[in-house]
Amino acid sequence: MTERFEKHINAGKAGVTAIELLDEYTPLSKQQLKNAMSNGAVWLESQHGIHRIRRAKKELKQGDSLHLYYDSKIQSQTTEPAMLIADEVEYSIWNKPYGMYSQGSKWGDHCTLYRWAEQHLEPGRSAYLVHRLDRAANGLSIIAHNRKTAAALAQMFKQHLITKYYRATVEGNMSQLELPFTIDEALDDKAAESVILKSDFNPDEQTTTVLIEIKTGRKHQIRRHLSSMGHPVAGDRQYGAHDLSVNLQLSSVFLSFQCPLTNTRRSYSLD
Repeated sequence: MTERFEKHINAGKAGVTAIELLDEYTPLSKQQLKNAMSNGAVWLESQHGIHRIRRAKKELKQGDSLHLYYDSKIQSQTTEPAMLIADEVEYSIWNKPYGMYSQGSKWGDHCTLYRWAEQHLEPGRSAYLVHRLDRAANGLSIIAHNRKTAAALAQMFKQHLITKYYRATVEGNMSQLELPFTIDEALDDKAAESVILKSDFNPDEQTTTVLIEIKTGRKHQIRRHLSSMGHPVAGDRQYGAHDLSVNLQLSSVFLSFQCPLTNTRRSYSLD
């Protein structure tokens, strides 16, 4: 059986269920199809638009279409559990582990933080992505539980109203820097600013652990800024690390912002 394929199926009549239609037109077993639906690999296109469908017994209307994006490797992926740091009802704070995605794809979303939140929060709630943390990074991340709160928090990120500190262990000695030290090298022709607040050199390992505040949110900003200084983050396969025996040593360790719901200051730390 093909390990990766797409299937697009039109419902020729009303009343047929999603699992019945998929079972008729795909080579997968019903259990595989149910798993694929639960894992976010099946989409329903109707007069109301297109969205993921997870309920196998959902009855379709004539003219509806199902889109299956099946990849056996993606379906078999697993991830370490995320840890709930704080449940603020309309949003929650999580410690995302290494290897967990912030955002899914059309091929699935079962290894994402927002899907983990949907499946494990009690009481259960919808989950919406507010910001992204690299798959290879770990640490504090915010998940919203309604669209209004998601939009408000996303706007705060855009306006740089959320304070974010990261801890990174880099290769080499950075203890000579006069702190705070600002890195303002543009990335992708856009302004980017990272500020190193603390550094702790380990002579035995020849590494330095730094605490960094980012003022902007460019893609892979910390990793690229540190690598450009000749001090790649340990374990960073993409930006020049020599020691690849460890996972990426980059963690989001502190978030602070004015809660858009209560107007009170909220701070969250892993330390």
